[in-house]
Amino acid sequence: MPDYRRAWLPGGTYFFTVNLLQRHSNHLLTRHVELLREVVRDVRARHPFVIHAWVVLPEHLHCILELPPGDADFATRWRLIKMNFSKGISPSDERRDAVRVRRGERGVWQRRYWEHVIRDERDYHAHMDYVHINPLKHGLVNRVVDWPYSTFHQLVREGFYALDWAGGDEGEIEVPD
Repeated sequence: MPDYRRAWLPGGTYFFTVNLLQRHSNHLLTRHVELLREVVRDVRARHPFVIHAWVVLPEHLHCILELPPGDADFATRWRLIKMNFSKGISPSDERRDAVRVRRGERGVWQRRYWEHVIRDERDYHAHMDYVHINPLKHGLVNRVVDWPYSTFHQLVREGFYALDWAGGDEGEIEVPD
């Protein structure tokens, strides 16, 4: 197993990719997007963070979150989001292998997630673009504006993106889906 080390930066801004365990033909996140929103709101109330960008796809999500000054504990936030979402869905919506059953784990999320510390303004904009173009990249829509489960619409209202925006520097970063 690789010696993977997380980047803990108090007050940092992070890009995350979080995947469901079963990715093939799984629309769990979009079917239960209201539950996910409620869980994120509840976790955010107890463990504050700023959402800069968020997109929910059928079987994974991407987001850019900023932690409060002095706080680097994104792991607790993700543990609570994943745990509370899992508690809110029916066990029939998941598949558990023998290892997960033995450990008493749910079969909803992959255990790990991808995180990346945003380094500078260019990196921030490239990851913002990557988050928002993802539904188009995966062939879910023909235009970014047509995907309903994204902060793109709010960012259009705030003037960050034009309504007909279709991409930018997102091709310059490599992020696992």
